[in-house]
Amino acid sequence: MLRSIDMPLRGDAGIVDREAMSEEGEAQKIKFIFSNGDVYDGECRKSPEDIIMRSGQGTQTSASGIIYTGQWSNDQMNGTGRLQHPSGATYEGEFRDNMFHGRGTYTFQNGTKYIGDFVENKLEGEGVFTDTKGIEWMGKFHFKTATGLKLKLEM
Repeated sequence: MLRSIDMPLRGDAGIVDREAMSEEGEAQKIKFIFSNGDVYDGECRKSPEDIIMRSGQGTQTSASGIIYTGQWSNDQMNGTGRLQHPSGATYEGEFRDNMFHGRGTYTFQNGTKYIGDFVENKLEGEGVFTDTKGIEWMGKFHFKTATGLKLKLEM
């Protein structure tokens, strides 16, 4: 499906054989290499404007080593998925418009972890933070602050 000539796909260079794509709305599995070295392997659909967009399940690996595996809609990370950074930090949960949005788990490079709500890539709402010693703290989070955290005890 890929050719060596460049042609826009939602603003990125590369080519998908539009003639081989089924009718609008039907999912097709492709492997697409962008001009910047990013690779998308997954489902796509043709829009009413004849634009081929990532849609359905797929994996995008950036040239810098960031890997996203999950749901795509409207050519963006939308739905549930997993984003892994080369540092080892990972996010698993809900995405909206390419952002952490909804319920998710962010595991930091040092092993600390936050499980809770995200709003537009920010910690926002109820959550549990696990520190480097494995101690869990629960409460309300607001971006970088967490007032009134309580030690979570299991008895």
